[in-house]
Amino acid sequence: MSTMRLLLMSNSTMVGEKWLGWPEPHIRAFLSSAVKSVFFVPFAGVRMSWDEYASMARERFGEMGYSLVAAHETKDPHGALGAADAVVIGGGNTWHLVNELYASGLLLAIRKRVLDGYPFAGWSAGSNVACPTLMTTNDMPVVDPPSFKTLGLVPFQINPHFTDAHPPGHGGETRTDRLMEFIEVNPQVTVVGLPEGDLLKVEGGKTELVGSFPARIFKKGKDPWDVQPGEPLPF
Repeated sequence: MSTMRLLLMSNSTMVGEKWLGWPEPHIRAFLSSAVKSVFFVPFAGVRMSWDEYASMARERFGEMGYSLVAAHETKDPHGALGAADAVVIGGGNTWHLVNELYASGLLLAIRKRVLDGYPFAGWSAGSNVACPTLMTTNDMPVVDPPSFKTLGLVPFQINPHFTDAHPPGHGGETRTDRLMEFIEVNPQVTVVGLPEGDLLKVEGGKTELVGSFPARIFKKGKDPWDVQPGEPLPF
């Protein structure tokens, strides 16, 4: 049985809530008292400085009872990764995040640690990078990373912040349209459209949808279908 433990959140904040409000009980339960310190990766931050991002994360995780060191704050991020009890990757721009993970050499180091049972939590872009590639991100490609390949911790792709809303008068594609295009040219890949307020928990070799809303599954040769929290996922 796999020892890998993942908490993959669609988003960090629901409208009207404080930052990391809705996922806080899930983060606490997932990390539990076994974790004392977390290694935080702020590289998805673009308009917010990494210092600001780390300060926000340190305050919130401190309220949950965990100390935090950010990847950019130390001269030895690989050593800090090894010394912490869990890794947390924040959301923002996935392209920027992936570019910096490659530049720092942390991509493979994080993958190895998580495969060995090191708890991993991420939201938005931080969930995207748990997938085989970044190709189902919603973000603008503001930089050109060395590869689209990411951590490959799960065998499927996630589309965070999933919504099928189509504003009146808008002539562009819906999110479903775009993901249908993706599976058309990537027929071997299954995609989970993960709405805000939902997360995927991977533990004991099983993947569980947790939250209040259905996730939409995209698989070549089938019409997209919705899965309710607690129902089996097709993995």
